[in-house]
Amino acid sequence: EDTATLDAVYATILERGTPRLVTNQPTAELVKVAANSFLATKISFINAMAEITEVTGADVTELADAIGHDERIGRKFLNAGVGFGGGCLPKDIRAFTARAEELGKGESVAFLKQVDEINLRRRQRVVDLVVDSFDGQVFGHRVTVLGLAFKPDSDDIRDSPALDVAVRLKGLGAEVVSYDPEAMDTARRAHPQLDYADSLEAALDGSEAVVVVTEWKQFKALDPAETLAKVARPVIFDGRNILDPAAWRDAGWTYTGMGR
Repeated sequence: EDTATLDAVYATILERGTPRLVTNQPTAELVKVAANSFLATKISFINAMAEITEVTGADVTELADAIGHDERIGRKFLNAGVGFGGGCLPKDIRAFTARAEELGKGESVAFLKQVDEINLRRRQRVVDLVVDSFDGQVFGHRVTVLGLAFKPDSDDIRDSPALDVAVRLKGLGAEVVSYDPEAMDTARRAHPQLDYADSLEAALDGSEAVVVVTEWKQFKALDPAETLAKVARPVIFDGRNILDPAAWRDAGWTYTGMGR
């Protein structure tokens, strides 16, 4: 009877060929948190490499491509940028760390604290780059933040690096104008102190610095020459490394990626 019930509940995904593993309860409880901890570690690893490439002149995207050819490593989740957010990875690694400490095995997952710290540092890194571009004082400057959701094709702003960057810049006195194709309403409810543009064009109008922080296709498809005509100062920060640096620089932009 239990097997029949499980077959019915999971019929759709079983038909797609998704494997079903049966384990004891402690193992089952660890699967999701272990998987998310591994993915978070992989993302923070490449962001740690970005911190190194930024001071050596190497390119983290080319580095990721190279080591991603090793089938033991793989290319997925090796994209450097402003880091991960959402309702799973940050929560899971912090909860896993706390639970391990309760079990007397905190040292086993102590590295996850570093994973979390690396991830949060990348958000501040973007903010620092923007501030540095204004000679250390961003107060009163119009900064466009493109993206609010923690990932594209979603209105989810839980622990969003994009929203965090916008809030941090606003806290420094910048005139932050944000735009996201789907997450505007949820962001407004959470952070009414920010200014939100009704369109991508309005967000870019008169901008002195553009910061791309969510990998929306609309942002990746931006034309550098057309975008140049809308802004007051052609400076762009590619927080997700989704733009072509050469194309933007050739069009007259000061382009800065993450670890590139």
